[in-house]
Amino acid sequence: MRHLIIYAHPNENSLNHHLLNTVIETLQSHNEEIIVRDLYDIGFNPVLSLNDIQGQRMGKLSDDVKTEQDHISWAEQITFIYPIWWTGLPAMMKGYIDRVFSYGFAYRYDQGIQKGLLKGKKTVIINTHGKSYEEYEKTGMDKALTLTSDNGIFIYSGLEIIRHFFFDKADKASPENLEIWKGQIKNLYSKNILNY
Repeated sequence: MRHLIIYAHPNENSLNHHLLNTVIETLQSHNEEIIVRDLYDIGFNPVLSLNDIQGQRMGKLSDDVKTEQDHISWAEQITFIYPIWWTGLPAMMKGYIDRVFSYGFAYRYDQGIQKGLLKGKKTVIINTHGKSYEEYEKTGMDKALTLTSDNGIFIYSGLEIIRHFFFDKADKASPENLEIWKGQIKNLYSKNILNY
């Protein structure tokens, strides 16, 4: 299976980076094809410009957006790894979605009816956040995140979500928690590969 990993965190020593390495190592152990797009490492420009907007309407893309869309077209499964900051996507990941998931590529409207154009591709989302599950549930933030990211971005674009991990209290993660989370990731990818 062809796996694309889209990763957004600036710190190589972060929990997110450990989880990224877990995904890569698991896929490599099964001899899967992998492309990793570390958005900070490649210096992706997350700012949706007027040129981008005008270009999208005319079907013209900048080279960096075309490169990312080519990777998405190649992939059969896409993994997104990023932290939850201010109860949403980091600016780098949000800008990636703004620019790369453009009209005519990720979605379109036919006679007023929205259609996701990334159908047939599976996705896994791996998020970390500082608050506890209980705090998110109490405030309704758990449902808000599901609505805005899962429904508002990924499903809207036609992607099939296999799993959305939310790893909580990430800034205080114990070695035991890290091992549990890594085990959950390994199990998911191993089962998904065998069942594909």
